[in-house]
Amino acid sequence: MVYELTDTVKAAPLFEGWSETLIWSCLQKVMGKIYVTDLEKPQSAFAFVGCFAFYAGVPDKELVMAKPDGFVIMTPQNEKWADCIEDCFQDAKKVSRYAIKKDTKFDKDLLHKFADNLPGDCELKYIDENIYDMCLSDPVTRDFVSSFESKDRYLDIGRGVVVIKSGRIVAGASSYTRYNEGIEIEVDTIEEERRKGLATAASAALILRCLDEGLYPSWDAQNMNSVHLAEKLGYEFDHEYTAYEVAGAERTH
Repeated sequence: MVYELTDTVKAAPLFEGWSETLIWSCLQKVMGKIYVTDLEKPQSAFAFVGCFAFYAGVPDKELVMAKPDGFVIMTPQNEKWADCIEDCFQDAKKVSRYAIKKDTKFDKDLLHKFADNLPGDCELKYIDENIYDMCLSDPVTRDFVSSFESKDRYLDIGRGVVVIKSGRIVAGASSYTRYNEGIEIEVDTIEEERRKGLATAASAALILRCLDEGLYPSWDAQNMNSVHLAEKLGYEFDHEYTAYEVAGAERTH
């Protein structure tokens, strides 16, 4: 039987040393959940938030098979967990993702230059209650806010910046998730507006806001384009890691 763990401190040792803010969100009970098969002395666990699941401890097929509904990106702690995921979901798509270092010292002057470098027909806006609704109306921008349980929760602890052109959101950077010390950044641009510096401007503005508030803007890259954007903003590449994309509805993240 798989249970939601309310006393997340009990699972913390299983994830020790895993520098992933989405896991921290779950352990800190800011958002997301931890699942186990033993509520008292868990030997295995998975942390789940948004569409991401992270598996730690002793590999356990029961936990893997308890996959939440829809599209899930499963990240194994080690090769044994990877084998377990492959055994349980033989049609899972094995992918590479790219971790970015979490001790970045940003050049604020450079970030201000990026944030100010927008075409004349575009403007930056923070995500407020109206922009929140606009984000949900478009599959490209839905992930800017959709991991949060409600609009009020996002407006309380989420942070986001979008680029508006002709009354439409064409790009943006937002908190995919939140943990006590910062956010995990989600970035996207509609296809016809890419390669114009819009994502760079929005990301720079969001990073600056986070720094002003004492929050760390964490970055994890789905692909090398995301790595290159991160490096442009001042981040440093850390390492490549394996994840598995498993079934469900069409992804936007």
